[in-house]
Amino acid sequence: MFAGRTYLTPDMGDLERVEALVRRHFGVHERDIVLVTEEPGRDPGLPERMTTILFWTGPEERHRFRIFKPLASVGRSDLPAAWLRGALADEGEGDCC
Repeated sequence: MFAGRTYLTPDMGDLERVEALVRRHFGVHERDIVLVTEEPGRDPGLPERMTTILFWTGPEERHRFRIFKPLASVGRSDLPAAWLRGALADEGEGDCC
């Protein structure tokens, strides 16, 4: 599952800042999980670094999206509209955007 992945070591302050943005923006409760990672672009045409965000809203509702920017550059305006939360549902298939 994690074979061949290279993860970067981002700044803890940036991780906490983006997690807080996601919680506020999408209304994610403190008891639910938010995961923020910064990964190198693995394919031609992708940026050098990009940010992947996964969050749960309840025990079985997982959401995922990717921002094609380094973690340090991610701001509120980079997040998808909150009303699109349902479209971010992740069934765990594929490894795309």
